[in-house]
Amino acid sequence: MTIPASFIQELIARADVVEIVGRYVQLKKAGANFMGLCPFHGEKSPSFSVSPTKQFYHCFGCGVHGNAIGFLMEHAGMGFVEAVHDLAGQYGLQVPEDDVSPAERARAASQRQKQATLTDVLEKAGDAYRKHLRQAPGAIEYLKGRGVSGEVAKQFGIGYAPAGWRALASVFPDYDDPLLAESGLVIVNNEEGKLSEEEAKRYDRFRDRVMFPIRNVKGECIGFGGRVLGDEKPKYLNSPETPVFSKGRELYGLYEARAAFRDKGYALVTEGYMDVVALAQLGFPNAVATLGTACTTEHVQKLFRFTESVVFSFDGDAAGRRAARKALDGALPYATDVRSIKFLFLPAEHDPDSFIREHGAEAFARFVNEATPLSRFMIEAAREGCDLTTAEGRAHMTSNVRPLWSAMPDGALKRQLLSEIATLVQLDASALSELWAATPGPRKAGGAAQQRRHDEPPGYGDAGGDGYYPDMPPPQEYEPARYESDSKPRFQPQRKFTGKGGKRWGGRFEEPIEPLRGRGAPPSRPDVAVRLLLSNMAQWEALSHELHVMLCDLPGQHGALFTWLDSQLHEHGVQPWAALREGLRGLDFEPLAERLMSVSEAGPIPGGEEAQHLADAARELASVLDFMLDDLLKAQQSEAIAAVGKDPKALERYKALEARRLELRARVRASGSETA
Repeated sequence: MTIPASFIQELIARADVVEIVGRYVQLKKAGANFMGLCPFHGEKSPSFSVSPTKQFYHCFGCGVHGNAIGFLMEHAGMGFVEAVHDLAGQYGLQVPEDDVSPAERARAASQRQKQATLTDVLEKAGDAYRKHLRQAPGAIEYLKGRGVSGEVAKQFGIGYAPAGWRALASVFPDYDDPLLAESGLVIVNNEEGKLSEEEAKRYDRFRDRVMFPIRNVKGECIGFGGRVLGDEKPKYLNSPETPVFSKGRELYGLYEARAAFRDKGYALVTEGYMDVVALAQLGFPNAVATLGTACTTEHVQKLFRFTESVVFSFDGDAAGRRAARKALDGALPYATDVRSIKFLFLPAEHDPDSFIREHGAEAFARFVNEATPLSRFMIEAAREGCDLTTAEGRAHMTSNVRPLWSAMPDGALKRQLLSEIATLVQLDASALSELWAATPGPRKAGGAAQQRRHDEPPGYGDAGGDGYYPDMPPPQEYEPARYESDSKPRFQPQRKFTGKGGKRWGGRFEEPIEPLRGRGAPPSRPDVAVRLLLSNMAQWEALSHELHVMLCDLPGQHGALFTWLDSQLHEHGVQPWAALREGLRGLDFEPLAERLMSVSEAGPIPGGEEAQHLADAARELASVLDFMLDDLLKAQQSEAIAAVGKDPKALERYKALEARRLELRARVRASGSETA
């Protein structure tokens, strides 16, 4: 998109910088100019000057300066094009675009109008929620119990949604207005398309909840988060995705925290609305929170518009470490030499609020200052589960750390980390660099190697076939697998017995047998994993990061469903199947989940056998995931073998993967999953 320079000049000439700045900064006339407290750094005496004649602002304290467009970019975190469109809209001007067709220009204008209309609807609902809060003693008592003052509640625009099913009908006389559903305020249940629009049941999405308005960087309300007053589930509920709201891009509290980023010197990323509000109350107004999702690259990019230092704060338990690991993935592409990224792990018994109340603000500030740098956390994440006293463990770490290191932008930090990684894995930095340059990067689970069709037995000369090892004879006969990894027939070596204990040659183990129901196709391993994890969501929280990545990266609807399940855990915590079923409504993978869960709901569990049933399900899940992980490692072995002759380290990498597979098979044998 190209905006003509002549239009930019006309826009700056027409805009009143005093008016634009005055919307964010309290200005007072001082001679020919206006003065106020600088919004870009903390100060007690005004040094921020705005000139109506020069249409320019300048701070004599920190040196920032610019015109109206520059102010919107710096203060509101907008990009240049976004700032131009925003400013032009304020003065009723149409932005000409040299390389945009009239049809595209019309669509863009329509989209901007739709967004403006939706934010107006949400603002009106926010005003109503704030009025309801004044007459809701239970909600007021909850906020007071969390230490939230009236001043802070006002700053964040906190409100209350009444318990009634159609409370918003008193706010919006036309309760059937499609905008109410499109903005996420109202749910329309038409019983899976059986009812007409007029007959569909409508009711408020948020009921009996403390309401936290979610604002964009311009201060416009784009959605809501609601928290129950008690312990009902789900504890937190967010607005759905709409034309103005995307959880993967927005941060709660960003609008309120922008100026504090410069004052404190860093942005503190927490895990919930109340963390942000409580921290602002306790002297840390520079906190923001993700909205029930893992931290994304879009979140990190947005934060670095306002600050060069970000600290991610997480609980010290296993769930917190997994969330931090995902934040690391989002932050690595922005880890330049001039930025600081740290990871703060609170004691298991504390959140930021309770830590400060027990130990004080100064102790928390010291704790933040001593947080783990990105470089150290990246190394810790990569070496997890790797025994660096063995060649196999060092090779495993080399494989783990490569995609993390590769995601970083080039610079001194990245090159220093290469040397540190090389030292840990006992290679020269140049040798490690050559190794990575000579071999293709690791593929995600579900990649081409793993998805190879088995229409015919693979060639054994390339070591890519099932059951092939250099010291073993190739299998001669095949039988169908009891779990199918795809819709095509899968070839599997027929068991050969040693005469002792009935073990298969080469220590190969057999997949667990899933009872077949009816005449349908046997369930795949991902199918079984879906059924078990939807039946008992708590098992997802107990899985390792490696298994999370493997499942979320599965192709098609399975991977999408597991990714959704992970987001549900972050947003709502552990939920029963009945609650998950409601959340699945209308999603592409709803039929898959319904089909698999209809099998698990076939019969009740006899009384007194619940604990045994859960234990059996946990063992079944562990067994299925072991075989899926073995498939993944096998695919990586195939890649290593394919690189032999071109990469001198390929054979060593193959052997390290084989060592992992041997460990995996030993664990399966010890758990009793191997069959005779």
